Amino acid sequence: MKIIWTFTLLMIPGVVNSIEVTGYSGGGVEISCKYDKRYKGNEKYFCKGKWPCTDQIMTNEKNEWVNSGRFSLYDDTSSAVFTVTIRDLREEDSGMYYCAVDIPSEIDSSTEVNLKVITDQPIRTVRGYSGGNIIINFKYEKKHKNHEKYICRSRECFPVINTNRASEWTHDRRFSVHEGRSAGLLRVFIRELKENDSGEYKITVKASEDYSFFSEFSLNIEKDDCVKSISLSAAAGGSVNISCKYPQSHSSDVKFLCWRSGADLCAEETSVNESRRWRRKGKIRLYDDREERLLTGSISHVTEQHSEYWCGVQSDGGHKSFITRVLINLTGSSLIVSLVLLLVLIIAGLSLLFLCKKRQSPGADSSSHTGPGKHEVVSYTGCDYEEIKAQLPTNPSDSSDVLYASAQLPTNPSDCVYATVQKAAGDSQCCISSAEDLNYAVVNFHKQSDCPASVSVRNNQDYSEYASVNHLSA
Repeated sequence: MKIIWTFTLLMIPGVVNSIEVTGYSGGGVEISCKYDKRYKGNEKYFCKGKWPCTDQIMTNEKNEWVNSGRFSLYDDTSSAVFTVTIRDLREEDSGMYYCAVDIPSEIDSSTEVNLKVITDQPIRTVRGYSGGNIIINFKYEKKHKNHEKYICRSRECFPVINTNRASEWTHDRRFSVHEGRSAGLLRVFIRELKENDSGEYKITVKASEDYSFFSEFSLNIEKDDCVKSISLSAAAGGSVNISCKYPQSHSSDVKFLCWRSGADLCAEETSVNESRRWRRKGKIRLYDDREERLLTGSISHVTEQHSEYWCGVQSDGGHKSFITRVLINLTGSSLIVSLVLLLVLIIAGLSLLFLCKKRQSPGADSSSHTGPGKHEVVSYTGCDYEEIKAQLPTNPSDSSDVLYASAQLPTNPSDCVYATVQKAAGDSQCCISSAEDLNYAVVNFHKQSDCPASVSVRNNQDYSEYASVNHLSA
């Protein structure tokens, strides 16, 4: 490296450009340093401090990465830009840097870089399980909400899943990204995990044309003894019980059960962070038995739209590992069955009432008492108004000896129309002063052609308050 005296730089306008760079502890930054294409073959370097500065990395290699501790440099001669990467940032990394081109016999071309490292909780290691899913959370300052964000594995990035939209998931095969700009949160979702998904990943925010900051983490995909999928049956509108095992290493972590709805990976969620205590939220109840490594609970008001749930664990960084898929198959609705039964009963009742109304004769009175010699009329649909004659006792003066014919009416008089009952005329006719004086004999009626032509009460019958009437043939 050639020493460039400070006073010389100050005397030459435009020699020094300045870049403001912000990074986060535990993460890293990528700084783009442009140079004149005339210097493609020249040596490139990155140093810290005022001139003369201390080299952090220097190389004459072209179009390949060169590493030196936490620093890396890549000279892209086709675009005349070399990129410097600093990993595992620390607060003491804050300060002034220079990215420069060594020009023999001339003043080196350079760009001033002011780096500020902000203390943050870095993503270190994320654990997932073969056959399951995972969500990785990345927090950033809200001033970066409109900047482009993407995810890379090793040095291979996935530009198809970068997103500049606030409310939609962007998908690329098994990878999806969602950005919650109001919360300054980027979520990366990887489904159907495989063991070869293990490796180093990097989430990057392109803050400007000059630099990007990123967070690197290791993704470890492990095998476990947990059931990967459970299928349950429940009536629509009813409830169902669930039971999910989880790995011992997550015993002290938060457990959750969430409903997946299309692209929304966790539309509704209930979590529990204590052992052997029930937790309820919405229609989900959960219970975590850490000694048994068992998450149990119930889901109420099951619907066709709420048919896929996931049991999982959540780490301190808010990353979620989806371990067991719970599928609910609807077998019918208890509410619908009840309504159908009720409807059948209502229809049956209305049909019975309609039949009874149809059988009832119009204009017929249930009973009518108009005095001696008059007809007392009741109606009965089955017998087409046949006459029934009752012979009365011969001693009208002794009311105690009077044997009155008694007609025992059915429980529901509206169901039947009764035949006419006529008291015999003659000397033996009893004088009846009021309807209260009458006691009618029990009469059993037949319907239609089976009805008798007449019914007669004999004078020599024993006294009975409710005497039976024998049917006589015509």
